Amino acid sequence: MLEVSNATLHYGAAQALRGVSLKAGAGKITCVLGRNGVGKTSLMRSIVGHHRLTSGSVAFEGKALDRSAAYDRARSGIAFVPQGREVFPLLTVRENLESGFAPLPRADRNIPAYVFELFPVLKQMLSRRGGDLSGGQQQQLAIGRALVMRPKLLVLDEPTEGIQPSIIKDIGRAIRYLRDQAGIAVLLVEQYLDFCRELADEVNIMDRGQTVHTGPAEDLDRADVRKFLTV
Repeated sequence: MLEVSNATLHYGAAQALRGVSLKAGAGKITCVLGRNGVGKTSLMRSIVGHHRLTSGSVAFEGKALDRSAAYDRARSGIAFVPQGREVFPLLTVRENLESGFAPLPRADRNIPAYVFELFPVLKQMLSRRGGDLSGGQQQQLAIGRALVMRPKLLVLDEPTEGIQPSIIKDIGRAIRYLRDQAGIAVLLVEQYLDFCRELADEVNIMDRGQTVHTGPAEDLDRADVRKFLTV
């Protein structure tokens, strides 16, 4: 479904990505791991259209996206949950969710019932402002807003960061549902190894802007793989 080929990205004279290739298939969870500063977020933002690659390509469902703006990629079925959540603090939960309507045709502008089934707390707090929610509740809201877009590919950048264990479990269950029941391709950047080991179908490990290992989640138990993740 998603194929990144030989992606290179520069910020001025600094090089963030060095020939990264990656695939994410429908109905699968693909996890990208690595130490801080190795280019994981740069890769995600290149995929969703926030950064334009210096060279290389991004293709989705067989269509090249290299010249596509972020809003066109959203219309094609790519949804992004950024690191830090970026909910609108002064808008209500309902209004935050409805902001996901933007790429949808008018007939589809409604909140799918499964959003509230996955995250019941959102239904209870529809009239509360996004900025009044806890960090974990905001993360659920950010994921719910992305799901309102009816994505074919869901890109999540460190969804467990700063979240209490009970909500991490809720997010894990939601991601499994999206893979197993909705058939969505999930691309996940994560630092929490146990979370990836339990969820991922495939892991990609980055170091210094490059992919240094690709394989099944069980590879995270190997010493030669874990050396790229320890400080």
